[in-house]
Amino acid sequence: MPQRETSPEESRFRVKRPDLRLLPMAAGVWAAALLCVFVPGWSWWVAGACAVGAVSVVVVARLRSVRTSLRGGGLIVLMLAGMAATAVTAALALPAREQAAEWSGRVVEVTATVSSSASVGQDGRLWFEAQSIGIGIRGEPVSLSVPVRIGVEPDDGFDLGAGVRVVGQAMATDAGERSALIVFASEAEVVAPAGGVFGVAASARQAFVERSGRLPEPGAGLLPGLAVGDTRAVPQTLNDDMRTTGLSHLTAVSGANCAIVVGAVFGLTALCGGGRMLRVVLAATALIGFVILVTPEPSVIRAGVMAGVAMLTVLLGRPSAGAGLLALCAVIILVADPWLAATPGFALSVMASGALILLAPPLSRGLARWMPQPIALAIAVPLAAQLACGPIIALFAEQQSLVGIAANLIAAPAAPVATVIGLLACLAAPVPPLADVLTASAWLPSAWIATTATTTAQLPLAELLLPAGIGSATLVALISTSIAVVLLRPRVSRQPRMGRWARLVRPCAAGILLIVMSLAAARVLLSGPLATATAPDGWAIAACDVGQGDALLVRSAGMVALIDTGPEPEPLSTCLTSLGIEHIDLLVLSHFDLDHVGGAAAVIGRVGTVLHGPTTEESDERLLHALARDGARLAPAASGDRGVLGAADWQVLWPLRNSAAFPSGNDASLVIEFGGGEVPRSLFLGDLSAEPQRMLLRSVRLGPYPVVKVAHHGSGDQDAGLYEALDPTVAVFSAGADNDYGHPREETLDLLAATGAHNLRTDEQGRILLGIREGELQVWTEEGP
Repeated sequence: MPQRETSPEESRFRVKRPDLRLLPMAAGVWAAALLCVFVPGWSWWVAGACAVGAVSVVVVARLRSVRTSLRGGGLIVLMLAGMAATAVTAALALPAREQAAEWSGRVVEVTATVSSSASVGQDGRLWFEAQSIGIGIRGEPVSLSVPVRIGVEPDDGFDLGAGVRVVGQAMATDAGERSALIVFASEAEVVAPAGGVFGVAASARQAFVERSGRLPEPGAGLLPGLAVGDTRAVPQTLNDDMRTTGLSHLTAVSGANCAIVVGAVFGLTALCGGGRMLRVVLAATALIGFVILVTPEPSVIRAGVMAGVAMLTVLLGRPSAGAGLLALCAVIILVADPWLAATPGFALSVMASGALILLAPPLSRGLARWMPQPIALAIAVPLAAQLACGPIIALFAEQQSLVGIAANLIAAPAAPVATVIGLLACLAAPVPPLADVLTASAWLPSAWIATTATTTAQLPLAELLLPAGIGSATLVALISTSIAVVLLRPRVSRQPRMGRWARLVRPCAAGILLIVMSLAAARVLLSGPLATATAPDGWAIAACDVGQGDALLVRSAGMVALIDTGPEPEPLSTCLTSLGIEHIDLLVLSHFDLDHVGGAAAVIGRVGTVLHGPTTEESDERLLHALARDGARLAPAASGDRGVLGAADWQVLWPLRNSAAFPSGNDASLVIEFGGGEVPRSLFLGDLSAEPQRMLLRSVRLGPYPVVKVAHHGSGDQDAGLYEALDPTVAVFSAGADNDYGHPREETLDLLAATGAHNLRTDEQGRILLGIREGELQVWTEEGP
């Protein structure tokens, strides 16, 4: 039968198909790992079932004696064997993990070896992973080896390979977490500093971090993260901007850093005339050295393996084998450590590496229809990573970067320069003058990346907030698939039926994107030029929907007060934009819990006066310093302080001045009242519990308040007598939907309803606006009645 001739156009774009035979094996092993780490009791059953299945396939294949059956059966046997091995690994670790969990809730002494780099958490502690040697009561730890996560006061010396002894409160982790135990250390000491190659690497890293710290911002804090993965000096605001712009993979050791090292050494060797084998050997050696330098913790090894496989298959001109090698590496890693299956980092590494191998080349060919090939390739690489990783990010996080591709294109040229020169500066530590010159040279591209992040993060709709979960992941996956289908070059099918299906898929994908773009354009208008169109003019009090936290606005005669900022900046920014608020004349920080001050970054530089309660932690002072540095006047407040907001008056009613009974925290929350100037008389109770509520009732003359912000998000710890005295018309509950605390509690809702108040809830009704119209209290809500 004569074969159809291939047209020149088809020959031009014909590429060798990738070998995908090992992908089902990786998927099966991944599924088994997830099952075993989330339901550990099933591990032995999974191992047994997979072993029986493998034996059954072998027996059936031998009985049939068909070569194709043997070939297909061999892959199935390998998959079942990998699943069984993964289950056995999880099952063997279970007894030690259960023994460690028995110490939950108790003060323990832990001796351990540090197994990761350390980073500063939101609580100000220095956190690191470690492999325990012993766990038990103080002075008598019992031999037990499990992965633990330890939080200590910031200090030096907690480097990978160091032996440590800590004493602190232990807490068991949830199923699926890699660490079996979390320890909040009250005492910590390094009993054996990191030695050997790890000690040399730690010294080189520390010298580089100190050198970088002498350079100016922006860029100084980011440089150690770009070069050696040390993120302790990265400012929190820059870290947030990097996450918003999709550049967070540059702030720590990721596949991108490893790929840069492999690519740089491979290219330099080729430039010097080295053969392919020499290039591969030197690139692999450089990758191993880089991993040791930045600490060979599990996440770094995983990133190195994935990036190394992806880059080498591309550099060697064998992308068709890359998918199989990537799948095989993923299987080996999961068999060794099944708990990585549940970590976002592992999923993102696999998906990004897979996108580089499988999706970037066809995307580049598709984009080349409209632009030169080099530009198409430059766009295809970050675009492929964004499309592949978007659904994973939506599964675990609320943020979806809409400027990630543009930001990566702008920052991409600087990233390898900063990484390579920074590494050379680190290695040149024995020659200080040379190290200083190299560090200063690496600062410039680092500053470029930092400036890119901070600039693009300020763009309108730089990110989209979606509730994390399967629903959002499915939506993002649908959009990502549609984008890929539209951009990929259509293939010529020799089967008429398949050709018809292919012709239907592209219009459907284009239709989905058209709908999404229309909705996005509507959102841009409603959050930009038409942002205030959905808000009535007559509002005087607003309860922003910021999740599980407080953020309330009072407006009078063009002046605005903000009472607390909620837990995160983004929801507060959205609320302020929707109400047309650009400047905060009075910022009231009732107390310094994260759900009341976590969103302060949204208003820094836009505040006139800060009225705040007592401070206790260093982080409280840092926040106030940041506000003052950008022009705010600080004013500690207590009962009796009063002032004017536009045509309205305000007065602080709590805490009592110089009170020793409630020195700080929830019970020392600022309680403030507003009234007059078209503002309904209102009282904001912070997070007071029942006891200070009773003292407030006894110490201050309280009259009827049409509007009351219920204390502590409507927790059950309330004083009925206080609310009877307040006699509210409207009770406002600021709480997050489906929060873990059960706020507002049913008994509190019933308590307020019994006083005759109408209960309004941000978790059910979204943003709540209140005002006075013709002497009557008016209410507007985003959702519900």
